[in-house]
Amino acid sequence: MRGLGTPNAVNAGPGDHAVPAPALLRLGTRSGRWVVTATILGSALAGIDGSVVSIALPAIGRDLQASFAGLQATITGYSLTLAALILLSGAAGDRLGRRRVFVSGVVWFTTASLLCAMAPTIELLIAARVLQGIGAALLTPSSLAILEASFRSRDRASAVGTWAGFSGVAGALAPFVGGWLLAVASWRWVFLINVPLAALVVVAAVRHIPESWDREATGRLDWLGALATVAFLGFGTFALLRLREGTSHVAIASAAAAVLTFLAFLRHERHQPAPLLPLNVFRIRQFTATNAVTFVVYAPIGVFFLLLVLMLQVVAGWSPLAAGAATIPVTALTLSLSRPSAALAQVIGPRLQMTAGPLLCAAGALLARGLGPGTDYLDVLPSVITFGLGLATMVAPLTATALASLPATHSGVASGVNNAVARTASLLAIAAVPGLVGLTGDAWQEPARFEQGFCTALAICAVLFIAGSILAALTVRRPDPT
Repeated sequence: MRGLGTPNAVNAGPGDHAVPAPALLRLGTRSGRWVVTATILGSALAGIDGSVVSIALPAIGRDLQASFAGLQATITGYSLTLAALILLSGAAGDRLGRRRVFVSGVVWFTTASLLCAMAPTIELLIAARVLQGIGAALLTPSSLAILEASFRSRDRASAVGTWAGFSGVAGALAPFVGGWLLAVASWRWVFLINVPLAALVVVAAVRHIPESWDREATGRLDWLGALATVAFLGFGTFALLRLREGTSHVAIASAAAAVLTFLAFLRHERHQPAPLLPLNVFRIRQFTATNAVTFVVYAPIGVFFLLLVLMLQVVAGWSPLAAGAATIPVTALTLSLSRPSAALAQVIGPRLQMTAGPLLCAAGALLARGLGPGTDYLDVLPSVITFGLGLATMVAPLTATALASLPATHSGVASGVNNAVARTASLLAIAAVPGLVGLTGDAWQEPARFEQGFCTALAICAVLFIAGSILAALTVRRPDPT
């Protein structure tokens, strides 16, 4: 992830002779538009897949006769490898070529999607989702790094803004597409639809995206650090999943292994010449505070969206299309208000919005506790609108503060760490909360039981949002004027 501040530095890979980099692109040209299109579609593969799969969980459960734990693992398995490898893949792009890593990620993701579509059992589907997460980890950071590396400075912000805007639109359309596929075909088409989209991305990337490396990125890739990350997240997730069975020996052993591998990871990174996670960045108070808030508030975000679309199908009897569409106001509000929210934070500082945003999200979660049998769309709107306003209020200032906390030359590290922290928080919360509130076994087939667990889970989400608000109020400061 290092070196995004010196884009397109050299057009030669390891072992090649350095040659002059190609001219940086202009956004309005044919090549520039193709680069933006390819990166938007590529990142959309990974982003959309998560929300669509959540909508498809009841259909998957019925077809594969899966328990709630199995359905839960189809989400956490994907999130685990994505969260664990996203920092490594950013560093790989800097060293091996950003386009090369991006295209490899798209191909890997698509191959794993085919395996998901063909899975005859829930166990094989989970394994394929783990592989799919590796592909998502490869392509996600590379898509944005390509934009930073390919465009001239005056067009770079516009290119990133276009990428963000259309990615948001794609996220809003995902529930419709996923629900329609479930209505006219089967859940397997949720994965098969990735194939033609991926083919277009690969062709566009090979033809139009210029290759770029970072000449300042030196040293070997930190494979051992990446392995340790996968290990401690894997052991930790497994321990949380087993908590539903009480403090079993397996859960205790897994938790102990998670702690030991995490300590080993910290020791390794401290002595690594080119660390996966530069620990010295956490000496900067604002960076540490912002990422602590990120961890606390992103944990309940993942739980809220997962359980809401399931509750609307299991308890309220909605179709997958209707359940997915219920979250569209959140996407629309976040998309339309994030830029004004970021601009306001530049004027007044990030603390107020990072304090108020989680409180709005907590209010949205508490409003959703009133949903149940007979719920219609108007009943859902107050909750999702309030929740969407909360996200729009806090996400842009939070992300901008995380990036601004480090020098511009370390923007790649700042972005990568903040992204990894957010995904790890969501992963661990989705693994832990459902089991803690009794959503185990066949709970997804028992409306009364699911409704009770849903209400308790949203109360936990509200507490976490309030804790994040308090943490932001106490630790986040307004940056010194420059």
